[in-house]
Amino acid sequence: MASQAAATVEALLGVNASAGNTRLGLSNAVENGLPVSALDRLAGAVAPDDARFKFRLIPKATLERRKKSATRHLTSEEGDRLARLAKVYVFALDIYHDGDKVREFLNRPHAMLDGKPPLDVALATGPGADAVINLLGRVAYSGGV
Repeated sequence: MASQAAATVEALLGVNASAGNTRLGLSNAVENGLPVSALDRLAGAVAPDDARFKFRLIPKATLERRKKSATRHLTSEEGDRLARLAKVYVFALDIYHDGDKVREFLNRPHAMLDGKPPLDVALATGPGADAVINLLGRVAYSGGV
């Protein structure tokens, strides 16, 4: 995903938002269990050179169990975490228009996040992801932060 200005969270996670239910398509998909492949898609976009990145989202043993399960789906909590990070990534992609620039932003410590990298803040909690999105909004509307 080097340059996709029109990317959506649903597309990044491989969720097919139904035409009649687009407002809740992602929410329903998360609640019903995103496929394990959504993790691979997200990790490939956010950290394509880090094979272990996905274990920051879901522990390795847990992921192995999900892959071996009959449904091969994530829990709603795991899916919510993926959707949260995907939202941050897609918002950043909309601003920077380049996956490499997004990854650079996400991994560089930022003074407005107490010196923490935005990726770490977004992964930690929902309010942390909101803080990163707020920071990205400042970037978009002020020409840079």
